[in-house]
Amino acid sequence: MFAKFSIGLVAAALAVSAAHAEDAADAAKPKTLGEVVVTASRTDLLGKAESASQGSITHAEVELRPIFRIGQLYETVPGLVVTIHSGEGKANQYLLRGFNLDHGTDFASFVDSMPVNRPTNAHGQGYSDQNFLLPQIVGGLDFTKGPYYAALGDFAAVGSTHVRLLDDLQDQASLSVGTLRDQEAFLGGTYHFDADNRVWGALDLSHLDGPWSPAEDFRKVDAAARFSHGNDADGYSLTAMAYSSAGGLLTDQPLRAIEGGLIDRFGTLDPTDRSRSERYSLSGHYGVSGERWDASVNAYAIHSTMTLWNDFTHFLFDDINGDQEQQDESRTSFGGDAAFTRRATLMGVETDTTVGLQDRYDSLFIDRRHTLRRTALDYCDLAQPGMPAAGGLPAPADAHATDQATAFAAVGGACNADRVKLNDLGLYVENTTYWTDWLRTVVGLREEAYWASDHSLTTGFQGSASQTLLQPKASLVLGPWFGTELYVSAGRGFHSDDVRGVFGTVPLEGLPGVAGRTPFLSPATGEEVGLRTDIIPKVQVQVAVFQEDFNSEQTYDADQGEDSASAPSRRQGVELSAQYHPFAWLEFNTDLAVSRARYRASAQTLASFGLDGPFIANAPTFIGSFGVLVDKLGPWFGGLQWRDLGPYPISDGDEFPRDKGYSEINLDVGYKLNPALKVQLSVYNLLDSHADAAAYFYQSRATPTETPPACDAAQPTGCFQVHPLEPRSARLTVTANF
Repeated sequence: MFAKFSIGLVAAALAVSAAHAEDAADAAKPKTLGEVVVTASRTDLLGKAESASQGSITHAEVELRPIFRIGQLYETVPGLVVTIHSGEGKANQYLLRGFNLDHGTDFASFVDSMPVNRPTNAHGQGYSDQNFLLPQIVGGLDFTKGPYYAALGDFAAVGSTHVRLLDDLQDQASLSVGTLRDQEAFLGGTYHFDADNRVWGALDLSHLDGPWSPAEDFRKVDAAARFSHGNDADGYSLTAMAYSSAGGLLTDQPLRAIEGGLIDRFGTLDPTDRSRSERYSLSGHYGVSGERWDASVNAYAIHSTMTLWNDFTHFLFDDINGDQEQQDESRTSFGGDAAFTRRATLMGVETDTTVGLQDRYDSLFIDRRHTLRRTALDYCDLAQPGMPAAGGLPAPADAHATDQATAFAAVGGACNADRVKLNDLGLYVENTTYWTDWLRTVVGLREEAYWASDHSLTTGFQGSASQTLLQPKASLVLGPWFGTELYVSAGRGFHSDDVRGVFGTVPLEGLPGVAGRTPFLSPATGEEVGLRTDIIPKVQVQVAVFQEDFNSEQTYDADQGEDSASAPSRRQGVELSAQYHPFAWLEFNTDLAVSRARYRASAQTLASFGLDGPFIANAPTFIGSFGVLVDKLGPWFGGLQWRDLGPYPISDGDEFPRDKGYSEINLDVGYKLNPALKVQLSVYNLLDSHADAAAYFYQSRATPTETPPACDAAQPTGCFQVHPLEPRSARLTVTANF
């Protein structure tokens, strides 16, 4: 039915367009970034985009949009919800196109060409912690959806974002205080050596207690510096970033414990849960261009550490010590990419061809241990030489790695400690051909070569393996006619799986006997048809109808320390985005997304995965937003943003129970007292919604003596685990420019 609808939509659009076709030769020519038209929030990609859902967010929206935490910057991507189910020191949770992307799986994010996702992470595959990024240094954000882009590899099958950093930072200092006992101080500015060379620096100190009991006491330090010469196309830059944070973690809690008065709405059954993270990076870019060609090279080095103390099930597995677990990671990543584009005219036809090479190497130590009040229990301790201090696993002088492998059980039946090495090499070619003034094609081919090794310090296993994956991509673009373009896109993508599951050093759960091992690379295919139009004056509209299939949604569940594999799945949906700019100082924008997520397998196959039906847990069915941006209305500026996440099932395989989702309104109002001084009031959760930011359905034991609920139809709410939205709060910011 979806295929018929998609074909019908394209046919109807083509018929209408053909009836009104007119000469648009100029629109078919390749366009540079300098030729696009910019509104307050979005860049107009008419004549440039490869698909209907591709887009670019301007610096104006970054400045004007109300943002409670840095992760909400990514909600500028239409149809994307960024929520949280633990503390501020943990990566956000992402939901897009009917996918619960957890902490980043299938949603690739990049900052200054550095990948943010962490494969084979201590907590979750593709983990994307954005806390190292400062909104003040963001110049804009480019986004894609679907596996249609040859330059994108791991984790980009559903979507991707590329954050562009400013080359010139306004000299400024700001102070913020909020009603949730939050404080922030920022200092930044640029020194110009001459017209082409400049260097900027930025430092941010912040603290947040939140409404939580006990107080979160989250403390964060962010620093960044950047030297740049020229511009992105003809120039070079070098960027250094540093980040450190620590604070409490208020994970999702049993709803029955809240309703029964055991804890309050913002309380926790384990007040010792906590996070600690660090990240340091150095990245560089070099670009050069000629009349008919351009080339670029990017390189980076990243070192990060992370420790999370989480307690999700409380006393389910251990009614004496509790179920708190410690997850450690120490990671060093090196990588880069190079691309060369040649523009040519062949037999009167304009064509662009890009050849690119990308490589990323990760060396990491990860472990997971059973703890009580953040202290490892003796039976879940592992002594090995050469452990990094951050891992918290000291080795006695007489320990030997070759004979000291120790098997032990802990929370959920599996502790682990692994040394892992990964290398992801991608080679791609992409061609854009402008066949006529109303027809262009984009055809790409990408080859992935993935290699990994794993040394399990709990089982003694040592091994390595590799896998390759060929990924064809293509788009057909018709128009513009009357300021309207039509798009048809299709492609193949993938996400990598946790190496520990690939080698079987953690249990495999949910896999029928015939399924075998988890693959390195889980492929996905996607199709999309849509349009973008400027036909109505001062209005831009983008519409996309999509379908995406995964062979298997296999992910490593680090909360339980085991591999989880699902049946093949399919998402179908429709997205609508529109921006109306009636005056130079005002913009209205809206984004609506409806999706349908189902496992696509027979009842017998679903049963082999332990599923009673085709419904996918935590897959959103509706995401909507409405925003208002005001800038330069005399001394006034600001923004209002409403976000709605519709209801969704929370038990895998079952339509019920469901969570009702939530709506939230955030508001910014600013006033420029003079050219050098401005004051800004931000109000978050304006209507004081008491909804939950995240909800899950799994078994837990709230006290040592409680009988765990069965998580069935007889007592469905007994297994609800929730994390509430923060209550209405306000934040006052004073900024001085100098």
